[in-house]
Amino acid sequence: MTLAKRVSTAARWPVGIALTGWRYMWRTTPVHRWELSGSASVDAAPELPEGVDLSELQRTSDGAGPLVHRLYRARIVGSSLTPERLLRRMTDDLDAVAPSEFASFQKVQGGRRLEVGDEYTVRMPGPYDGPVRVIAAAPTSFRLATLEGHLEAGQIEFRIGSDHRSLEFTIESWARSGDRFSDLLFTRLRLAKEVQLHMWTSVLARVVELSGGRIEGGMVITTRRVDPAELSGDTRESEDRKTDRKLAALSALEVNFDMSRIDEYTPESGWHVDDMVEALPHEPSGPPVDGGSWSVCRGLMVEYQLADPTVVRAFYRRDAPLAGRDMLLRIRFLGLPIGVGVRVGEVYEETRDVDGRRAHVFGWSYATLQGHFEQGRMHYEVWKWLDTGEVAFRLRSFSRAAEAGAPLLGAGFRLLGRTNQLRFYRQTCRRARRLTEAELEVAHTMTRRG
Repeated sequence: MTLAKRVSTAARWPVGIALTGWRYMWRTTPVHRWELSGSASVDAAPELPEGVDLSELQRTSDGAGPLVHRLYRARIVGSSLTPERLLRRMTDDLDAVAPSEFASFQKVQGGRRLEVGDEYTVRMPGPYDGPVRVIAAAPTSFRLATLEGHLEAGQIEFRIGSDHRSLEFTIESWARSGDRFSDLLFTRLRLAKEVQLHMWTSVLARVVELSGGRIEGGMVITTRRVDPAELSGDTRESEDRKTDRKLAALSALEVNFDMSRIDEYTPESGWHVDDMVEALPHEPSGPPVDGGSWSVCRGLMVEYQLADPTVVRAFYRRDAPLAGRDMLLRIRFLGLPIGVGVRVGEVYEETRDVDGRRAHVFGWSYATLQGHFEQGRMHYEVWKWLDTGEVAFRLRSFSRAAEAGAPLLGAGFRLLGRTNQLRFYRQTCRRARRLTEAELEVAHTMTRRG
């Protein structure tokens, strides 16, 4: 790259960031973003194909920080192109689908057609250049691997599928930060993450334009994060020793209300009693289907994925059984991070007869411990009605402000807690549906990727 061209690229940076921010704020296409915890086995990057040049590759094992498995998806309707023709248009000039205000895809090795072994550099001002190599290419997909000097270590795949009425364009990436400095940019500083998200959603939008069709249902971004502790084989969900100590201390605490008087905890006696239901994707009638929405939601419940991690994050021993599990919840309340303890009680799975209908139900509950600013119990349940195949997530709870504990927190919860509590409940129900849908889509995508 000539000096003049690099100076020109660098000069675009301030204007590019301004345009990026403007377009990000005024984007009219809906973007649905869902984050959940992943696992090292399920979210590992694909094996590198045999026969490819492995020199200078940055594998995920070479990186730092968490492993992030991310899917960006858009369904395209109204296009006359086949997946093969659309991918050919895209790969004939990758730079045409780049967000030109701050990034450029430049081919540095290879001929006009995209082939295995070709190399590109994603040019961005400052230290953000990203060298990559094509490691797989097919009529409807291609995959890139990062090279030494890239901010990330991993792979990214672009593919196009179709059904009888639409195309589905997917970008799937498996990456860790390239080094500890990059990890600081991506994990601790939100700007780098948001710039990256904007870049790939911009690519989605430009591919839709290239197809001549339009997006149906908005863009969907699903992020599965695997913590470094799990990548290294540590089975504990823990960030540091201080968290370990707080988690261990929960075993000495008691539940902060009288479990023998549950029948008395009613609205008339000053308790909040809530019961919310969220419909999930249908299944065929009969018992729960392996890999269907009921079993997917069950797994999300067991792994405590339904709470928004920006609001509530749970720390617990992954090797501990669900029944009796102590969990340290880090809750953001009134802008402050607050650590409180809960204990899982009953865990149940059974078939029930309800008004002449049979339903298969899995559920578990947890109760608040001493020191929590609330007192009460919450049930998570997933139901399947065997006659119709209807599936639903159900949240039940009784609660009130704790009688003991920090006076300031107690006062804050009495004044503002109920509004935040109901918002959290509704958000949890909504996440149950959307994460179940997202997990089913991920499973479908992985099956098609084969």
